[in-house]
Amino acid sequence: MLDNILSFPGISKLSPVKPPPAPEPPRELKFNINQPNAIYDLAMAVRDLVQNAKADGREIIVLCIGTDRSTGDSLGPLTGSKLKTINLFPHIYGTLDDPVHATNLDTMLKFINATFTQPFVIAVDACLGKLENVGCVTVGRGSVKPGAAVNKDLPAVGNAYITGIVNVGGFMEHLVLQSTRLNLVMKMADTIAHGLSFGLGRTY
Repeated sequence: MLDNILSFPGISKLSPVKPPPAPEPPRELKFNINQPNAIYDLAMAVRDLVQNAKADGREIIVLCIGTDRSTGDSLGPLTGSKLKTINLFPHIYGTLDDPVHATNLDTMLKFINATFTQPFVIAVDACLGKLENVGCVTVGRGSVKPGAAVNKDLPAVGNAYITGIVNVGGFMEHLVLQSTRLNLVMKMADTIAHGLSFGLGRTY
């Protein structure tokens, strides 16, 4: 009887049990800037993006999109300027002095693609959302569509993105961006800049 059992197909040659596949990392993470660990959480998310990109031989580019002519839309250039003051990372584009916005975005993208062999672009931009999400920063993989909230036809940007929800969307977006509180935008820019700085590292 024992011989019959051992000779049964699949019993005598047991194959090792395969471990279940690792769960896919979430495509998008969201942090409220009012939480005490927001900068740390953002930095960890950025670090994961950067490490994976570097492992693939990509060059990291931070592209901050927006204009200082609109309070809500100034999140990008404010972040770029703040990041440049706290980190020596060389590839930061879009600041208060030299913003990247609707009229020159396409030119900047052509410059990046011509200058870098394998760029990995982290796009930073303001956006509008639901009331309960105002003050949240979103980090995700993939591109972001600048100007979508105000019906601007701009190219999709980035291999990853960081967006700050600065106000409520859905109605008269131009006026909503213009009337966004600067205090909120400044706090969000501080959080994103420091999170990016820690995530990128200080070895440059």
